[in-house]
Amino acid sequence: MAAIRHLLTIRQFAERHPAFPEGALRWHVFHARQNGLERLDAVKRIGRRVYLDEEKFFTWVDSQQAGRVSP
Repeated sequence: MAAIRHLLTIRQFAERHPAFPEGALRWHVFHARQNGLERLDAVKRIGRRVYLDEEKFFTWVDSQQAGRVSP
């Protein structure tokens, strides 16, 4: 059985996690290739829509604190 994925639009993510403003999330998504979000597959693009995988995004946040993901 596959795990349930929590994909949220940037707006939904910002509303659910107010510590991450929408503008900052958009900046991180724009630079996903350089900052490691793309490598962790935390950003999903379906057509013109952009979604964040909630679990993978927080894995990325944790790795930034620990310095494990380098651009």
